[in-house]
Amino acid sequence: MIGRESELRRLTQLAAAHEPAVAIIAGEPGIGKTRLVHELLASLPADTVVLVGHAEPGSLSRPYEVLLDAMDGTTSEDQLQALADPRRSPVERLHTGLAILNRMIGDSPAVVVFEDLHWADSESAALFERIADGRGPRLLIGTYRPDEVTRRQPVAGLLAQMERRHAVTHVRLDRLTPSQTAAMLAAATGSPAPLRAAAALHHRTGGNPFFLEELLRALPGYDAEALVEQPLPWSLADVLRRQVEDLDPVSHRIVEAATVLGHRIPFDLLADVTGTGEDELIAVLRDLVTRGVLVESGEDEFAFRHALVREAIADQMLGRQRRRLHEAALDVLLRESADPAMVAHHARGAGRYDDLVAAARRGAALYLSIGSAYQALQLAEMGLDEVPDDTELLASAAKAAWLAGLLDDALRHARQWRDLASSSTDRAESLYLLVRLAWETRETATMRGLTHDIETLIAQLPPGADQARAMTAIAQSAYLRDDADVALLWCDRALALADEFDLPSVRLAALVEKGSTLAERPQTAADGRTILSGLVDEAEKAGEWVLAARALNALVHGVPPTTPAEHAEILERMRAAAERAGFESLSVATYFQGGARLALRAGDLRAAITALEEGREQDLSYRRRGRWADYHGVFLAGLYLEAGELDRVEPIINDLAALPDNPPNTIPGLAFHLACRRGDLARAEATLDQLFAELDEQPWRSGEQAHDLISAALEIGLPADRLDRMARDLLDVNVWDAFRTLVDAQVAEAHGRHAEALAGYLSIVEAHILGPTLRGTVRVGAARCLLAADRREEATAQVDAAASLLSGWGGWRVAQLAQVRAQLGLAPAGVDAAVTGPAALTPREREVAVLISEGLTNAELARRLHISPKTAAVHVSNILRKLGVSSRTEVALFIGDGDRARG
Repeated sequence: MIGRESELRRLTQLAAAHEPAVAIIAGEPGIGKTRLVHELLASLPADTVVLVGHAEPGSLSRPYEVLLDAMDGTTSEDQLQALADPRRSPVERLHTGLAILNRMIGDSPAVVVFEDLHWADSESAALFERIADGRGPRLLIGTYRPDEVTRRQPVAGLLAQMERRHAVTHVRLDRLTPSQTAAMLAAATGSPAPLRAAAALHHRTGGNPFFLEELLRALPGYDAEALVEQPLPWSLADVLRRQVEDLDPVSHRIVEAATVLGHRIPFDLLADVTGTGEDELIAVLRDLVTRGVLVESGEDEFAFRHALVREAIADQMLGRQRRRLHEAALDVLLRESADPAMVAHHARGAGRYDDLVAAARRGAALYLSIGSAYQALQLAEMGLDEVPDDTELLASAAKAAWLAGLLDDALRHARQWRDLASSSTDRAESLYLLVRLAWETRETATMRGLTHDIETLIAQLPPGADQARAMTAIAQSAYLRDDADVALLWCDRALALADEFDLPSVRLAALVEKGSTLAERPQTAADGRTILSGLVDEAEKAGEWVLAARALNALVHGVPPTTPAEHAEILERMRAAAERAGFESLSVATYFQGGARLALRAGDLRAAITALEEGREQDLSYRRRGRWADYHGVFLAGLYLEAGELDRVEPIINDLAALPDNPPNTIPGLAFHLACRRGDLARAEATLDQLFAELDEQPWRSGEQAHDLISAALEIGLPADRLDRMARDLLDVNVWDAFRTLVDAQVAEAHGRHAEALAGYLSIVEAHILGPTLRGTVRVGAARCLLAADRREEATAQVDAAASLLSGWGGWRVAQLAQVRAQLGLAPAGVDAAVTGPAALTPREREVAVLISEGLTNAELARRLHISPKTAAVHVSNILRKLGVSSRTEVALFIGDGDRARG
């Protein structure tokens, strides 16, 4: 532990704190990551549960590789089967993994270690993140090599997410300094090392402690001075190979076979590959363990003491040797119907490319079926290295990359799939995916070109499955481009062929497009929901998880389901289907957007913002090109505008502006809204002209957007003629009637036509399409109109109803309510007339308010008070609401005034 004292002390303190903690240890091979972990584990109390799992280097990992390694044979066969069962969704298997781990830990203090995260499979990466979310006295540690992390590996997203979501202790291990090298030599040899020897050995090892240790192991009995004069090997590989130079031929053959078999070496497989008897193999393995070449890593399982030892021995072998060993392992695995990833790895090493391609095809399909998109992509691309024109592998690679959110890779594979398609089925399927990818990458012109290609293909095809599938692709293209009439036309054509030729999968796909299109129109929404609701069970039963997820997504984002409970149930079902398909954009970003909408339906602004912020933290692709990223940002910016958190809106606008091809009015709409809320009339006027110009390019209209922008315009006092034009341009026949009535009432009130406005407001006070928050604003508007007619009693009734609807809200809507209450001589909503200001706060809220006045952020509040950041955010929101302020600075002023009054 020379040079590692402070790092060990930090980890020891985390383990001793008996609180949830996460530490990430980074460093190059041989730098001492594993040694540091072992030293920590050796210092733990006896009652600490220790679980250590290693990712598999050099080949494709099986799902939950690290957890399976950590369990070390302690888990029942039923649990193992549940963890790998392809009939279970990824989220079900993830929860199974968490349940297994929690049973092993219980309430005991624990240290859980995931070694070599740079090799981890996507399921193990997801599990690591979920473990970090847990509570209890546990320390979670991950180690990785920074130089081996690329964007294609699950660990890349994991590291970014951990940094955003948790207080992570980062431990970066650097090479030893010359003085630390001298100290290590003194510790190893028992006497101080001469300066010349320490400098020379530091130069030769580069300060890598593992290299230095292996040099000392290679030439035992020499003091440091003598070591400098010895003809020492100049590479680490030479040092490591000396550990096995004096082995007898049988032992040498066995250790070489072990290097080929992988990080974990099953006893039986090693025996089969080498043709060694059990007793003889036991003796050899015992000797290798004694020499420090191998360690016993589990029941009947061995591993190399260090990955570099394995690499050094393998590099010395002849290519023909390695091929024969891979071939022997492959024959054993084929007899046992082993995992396709292992088969493909050894088939590649054996040069048996037919077996490799067959395993890649089988494995890619298997991993896609269980939602392991990253693994499917790796296997498909392994096969494509040998047969780059294989359309089956290209199809798997394109679908897997799309589901994993790797849009550039998906486009590359899908285009090659289309170009090489030898059948009309392949061409139709590839064009179908390319249309979707063009939409997600915002390439509208490309979408039109692809749609034309599909129309040309249809004319060349006879009636049947391929023609029907192509028609469905055109329907999807039209739906995504907001061309509802064209979408419905092609859906009906595809459905007619599906019925004529008995094509259940095409029928489901066409119904998803038709139901989604109908659900977005007020006049046909009920019909659309009926279609979507009716096909979900059938899609799930058929294993069409992408279609099921899309149908459920359309249901949860359309007209709200009957009850909030049903809404939540559909949202969770959508996520489960998306995870089962490995469909990242729906299972993460869209899921959290759904959670935000559910919170909006409950009238809880803070919960909605928290849901979106959490989704933004977890979504690996929110900065990639595509509508998902844009909409997520627009949604979050809109909620910040609602809450009056104006300084948080501009960075999102800047992020969106950096993306190509935003929807036409995205940037000017947000910029206009922000200028209005800031009281910048000149900026609002200038941005409004841009908004009008952009609206001409937008084929759809949004009632919510119209209400939001006109509300902002009213606050800043926009001239009447500009207001009238906004109402005219922001609405069309497809806007829901309740939103049209709300906007018309707002404009009428602005013109002083209070009776007309009141009639409009009162006609929609129970319009549930508006949600509780908008209905609260409707009642505030009605109260203003009633107050203008001096109907104070009726106005008071409307205000009381609005207060209930807006009790979980904040920002400008609550400020408008407070103004009307003040005009009526009523106390602020939710606060007893005798208790106002700081006195309205609970003891905990007063404690939080004092810390806010000291300038603490939510994260700092959470650490100081030992609560979660989410709980801290809720306290802050309640404080702002009760004090009737919109910023943390105003809270500080309130607290300061209170302190002076008490003084």
